[in-house]
Amino acid sequence: MAFVEEKLQRILNHAIDGKKIFGTSFCVQVGNERWSGASGNFNISDPFFIASTTKLFTSALTFNLIAQGKLQLSDKISNFFDPKLIKNLVVINGKDFAPQITIQNLLAHTSGIADYFQVEDSEGMCWEKAIKSGTDQSWDLPQLMERSKLLKARFIPGTSGKAHYSDTNFQLLGRIVEMIHQKPLDELIRTLISEPLGLKNTYLFRDVNDTTPKRMYFETNELDIPKAMVSFGPDGGIVSTSNDLMDFLVAFFAGKFFPANQFSMMQQWNKIFFPMESGVGLHRFKLPWFLNPFGQVPEMIGHSGLSGALAYFIPTKNMYITGTVNQIASPDRSFRLAISLMQQVNK
Repeated sequence: MAFVEEKLQRILNHAIDGKKIFGTSFCVQVGNERWSGASGNFNISDPFFIASTTKLFTSALTFNLIAQGKLQLSDKISNFFDPKLIKNLVVINGKDFAPQITIQNLLAHTSGIADYFQVEDSEGMCWEKAIKSGTDQSWDLPQLMERSKLLKARFIPGTSGKAHYSDTNFQLLGRIVEMIHQKPLDELIRTLISEPLGLKNTYLFRDVNDTTPKRMYFETNELDIPKAMVSFGPDGGIVSTSNDLMDFLVAFFAGKFFPANQFSMMQQWNKIFFPMESGVGLHRFKLPWFLNPFGQVPEMIGHSGLSGALAYFIPTKNMYITGTVNQIASPDRSFRLAISLMQQVNK
C-alpha cells in the first residue's frame, strides 16, 4: 500500500473545509498491510469518541458470553430485570410484549422498543437535539427506560422483516453483560478487550473530568458534554483511536472473542435506515443496484456512530476501514471519505 500513501493522505487533507470538517483520522488495512493518516486538528494518535460504534464492543462481549454458554440468543430479558423496569416497554394493541423480548431481539434491533434518545418533551426537545445544542445532562437506566415507554412501540418483538434502531436495546444488553460477569462495563472493556489486544487508548468514558478525547463538533461548535458521554455507556461511550479501533475490528472478524462460525447467525439483515441494514449485533452498509450499477462500492459490515466514527470490514476486498470526521452534523462524510480511501487503494 506504500505507493498510494501520499494519495490517501491527500484525500484526508482535502476533506478539511473549516466549516464542518475540522479534523479527520483514518486507518485502512488490506491483508496485513496498514496505512494510518490524520488531517486538520487531528493527529493519528488522538483519541476520539466512537459513539455508536461502541455497539460492536458490546456485541463482542455478548457473543463471548454466548460462546461460553453463559447466555443464549433465545434468553428473555425478563430473566434479568425487575418486572417493574420493563413493564409496558412494548405495548401493542393494549398487550405488553416486553416479557417476550430476547437477547437476539436486542442485538438485532427487532425488539420493537422505542429509542430513548429520540423522545421529545413538551417543547419538542429530545436528548439528541439537546446534545447537539451543547446542553449537557446525565441519565441512568431507569430514567431512559421511562423515556422509552413514552414513545409508541414500533412492533411486536421478532416480527418478520421488521427492525427499528434503538439505543435502548444496547443499554439493556450492557446491563445484562454486567450482571452475568458481576463487574462494571468499563472493567470488562479493559480486561476482556483492551488489555488482551494491547489497546492502550481504548476505554469506556467514565470520568466527567477526563479531557483526553477530542471534543466532537456539531457544525462549527465544539461540544462539551461529558455527562452525556458517561451516560451513553454500552450504546455509545467508548473512546479510541483509529489504530486501536482497527486492531479491535480485525480481532472481531477473526473470531478472537467468539467462534468465527457465529458470523452466519449474525448476518440476518433487516432495513433500519437507508442504506443501512441491521444484522444481529452489527450493521451492513449496502447501496442498491440503481445507485451502484457497476458495484464500485462493495458492501461493508461493522458499525458507525453519530459522531462520524466508523469501523467496517469489506469482505470482497479483505479490507478494513476505521476512523472519524468528528462531526455530528455530517456523519455521512465519514462514509464518503471511507469509500474514497477504499477506491484509491483499489486503483
